[in-house]
Amino acid sequence: MLIAGIDVGGTNIGVGLVEDDHEVRERGKGPTPLESPEAIVAAIIELVDDLGEEPDALGLGIPGVIRGDEVLEVPNLAGWDETFDVVGALEDHFSAPVALANDANVGLIGEWVAGAAVGHDDVLGVWMGTGIGGGLILGGRPHYGVRGAAGEIGHIITQHAGALCTCGRRGCVEAYAGRRSMASTAAAMVEAGRHTSLFDIQEEEGKPRPTSKVWARALDEDDELATQLFDLAVEILGVGIASVINLLDVGLVVVGGGMAEKMGQDLADRLSAQAHPSILHPSPGLEFVVAELGDDSGIVGAAELGRAKLLEH
Repeated sequence: MLIAGIDVGGTNIGVGLVEDDHEVRERGKGPTPLESPEAIVAAIIELVDDLGEEPDALGLGIPGVIRGDEVLEVPNLAGWDETFDVVGALEDHFSAPVALANDANVGLIGEWVAGAAVGHDDVLGVWMGTGIGGGLILGGRPHYGVRGAAGEIGHIITQHAGALCTCGRRGCVEAYAGRRSMASTAAAMVEAGRHTSLFDIQEEEGKPRPTSKVWARALDEDDELATQLFDLAVEILGVGIASVINLLDVGLVVVGGGMAEKMGQDLADRLSAQAHPSILHPSPGLEFVVAELGDDSGIVGAAELGRAKLLEH
């Protein structure tokens, strides 16, 4: 079987054709349209069509709350204010079954079947990108919760009445550690008279917004404001991770997303060091590791869900 895995992020859409052994045969990537769900579907169709082969099924990760075939909430994609039948639109075009899940969940599933989480039964996935996504493997099975919203570590409240998050609530982990929120804070501080090279680097790199690459370069160049904001992001996210471990006692934390791809195991180690003082009874075997599959995590995980849906038919 040849399955199309589709990973929709707040910045880019990644697609790939995945074989039964989880190898990605062909890949494609393009910017995520910001105007509407219809534009996102059109972009997905173009990217998959450009892969050159008809998939037997498709799996799709979306950065939002998913219940069955419904997208309930997408805080980081503009225009997704009403329910839109993304599954139906893609099934009509490709005449193939489509599986739908949260993008961080599919990223963790990819790592679980073919990457850093292979062989582990209780895992927390933390995806650092435009926002902060999370996924869970509990008892050797993906755990979605009764509403499909389990694992949303980005929306754990760590600061009561704190910074405003893109979800509309205050004090969420994502309000401090999501790349979009960090960029907004940086812009506000520049307005107030602080200096940063972050936006100069963005312009030099030809990016429409401060991407993971832009942040990584600013940190490498010891930009003071970027460093302060990223240190705070690690601090807040570390506390959020500790809270999840205190509740669920997972044995492995996999750190993925754009920032992890740029910073590698050093980022996982920093989060481990930040989380451990807040963990009530840390397991001696608890590990923090960076995702192994990079951009392919979400593609492989989404394809795995598409393969499972095809087998149900």
